Amino acid sequence: MEGNTQTGTVGALPGRIDLILTGGRVLDPAAGLDGIMDVGIGGGRIVAIAPSVEAGDARRVSVEGSVVTPGIIDTHAHVYQHVSGDFGLNPDMVGVRSGVATVVDQGGASALTIDGFRHFIVDPSKTRVLSFVSAYLAGGLLGHKYVDLYGPTGINVGAIVKAATDNPDLIKGIKAHAEPGGYSRWGVESLKLAKQASRELKLPVYVHLGTLWPEKPGVSVDAKAIIEEVVPLLDPGDILAHPFTRYPSGFVAPDGSIHPLVREALAMGVRIDVGRGAHFSFDNAKAVLDGGILPHTIGADQHGYNVKLVGEKRWYRGIFSDTDLAPDDAPVDDSPYSTPLGMLHAMTELMALGVGLPDLVRMATANSADMLGLSGEIGVLRPGAPADVSVFRVLEGDWMLEDSNGVKVRTDRFLKPEMVVRAGEIIRADSPIIPEFADAA
Repeated sequence: MEGNTQTGTVGALPGRIDLILTGGRVLDPAAGLDGIMDVGIGGGRIVAIAPSVEAGDARRVSVEGSVVTPGIIDTHAHVYQHVSGDFGLNPDMVGVRSGVATVVDQGGASALTIDGFRHFIVDPSKTRVLSFVSAYLAGGLLGHKYVDLYGPTGINVGAIVKAATDNPDLIKGIKAHAEPGGYSRWGVESLKLAKQASRELKLPVYVHLGTLWPEKPGVSVDAKAIIEEVVPLLDPGDILAHPFTRYPSGFVAPDGSIHPLVREALAMGVRIDVGRGAHFSFDNAKAVLDGGILPHTIGADQHGYNVKLVGEKRWYRGIFSDTDLAPDDAPVDDSPYSTPLGMLHAMTELMALGVGLPDLVRMATANSADMLGLSGEIGVLRPGAPADVSVFRVLEGDWMLEDSNGVKVRTDRFLKPEMVVRAGEIIRADSPIIPEFADAA
């Protein structure tokens, strides 16, 4: 072991250990790990996981009292900073500095802008950044604000295929929409083109449900009809996003029932991503969970219109219109829980609704890696895997969570990010979107 020794080994590989995370609760349900163990890291990879790991010259970092998991994966991020205007956030701010090892940008980059995305976003970031490339040539400019750019004439299947073929390490799927605004203009024609590309590439499509754009003037859309046309287009591995949206065309009808085609989609292998975002509803989340449907993955869906930063006064109004930005004198809401605060916040909300911590970790790690076609490569704690590790605490106290409708749910547990080990480097969770828990509790 090149001068290192280990005892009580659960798993180990030959190799020098430079860093040991010691004394934490190691939790990786997919690997069958749940107990107080040490994690030995060297050369940017996990070398050993054991009740006790000893290496004489290694740096030992105590994580006692914390939970140690595979590097958390946020499956729905918007991080094409600057190119997508105020919509795009800094990838490290919502990534490693928020306790997340990997973020998946959903639709920011297009076939026309993927090279810039790699050069200006992916390469400089400490966070691993992956892409579900936009089905539209316009990509996520201003957060898809201008609806006329997103019809079938704005899609080039050959360009999508070329971009994904040229960037297989980066592009892991295609982002598309199926919501009332677009449906009122083009039906499901845009989604059909996205599916044409996805089938040629054998990559999944990630489908946004719930209102994004206003409906075309004079056209009224029956929300149920959208899912009825969307589900038959999907293949196993495709993803339906925003099951908990407060808007029509999601999973939950006005009477609280779950659209029956949702269950058919699940039975055929379609997956569900939380996509927390700015239109999360506790009531609809309860209806979906009580209906026995647990999403496969969790995405925070943070963007510049729903994350409050000091000195900024841009507010998401729910749909993209010419009036979606608040005036300069708009009142500022001081509550730290009125908007999403990252993956750990989204996980806390699900925990408050009764989802167990092991299920949450599985959703945010192994399941997410599976969605990306990277099972066993990321989102796992095992010797030989990249040393991507998330460390967080389960705080006990009294907090009030609030959804986009102003519905409040009380919780006595909150997940607070502590650090990420990314490729072997410790990065402390100091993002400005993390609340001051001592003051907020």
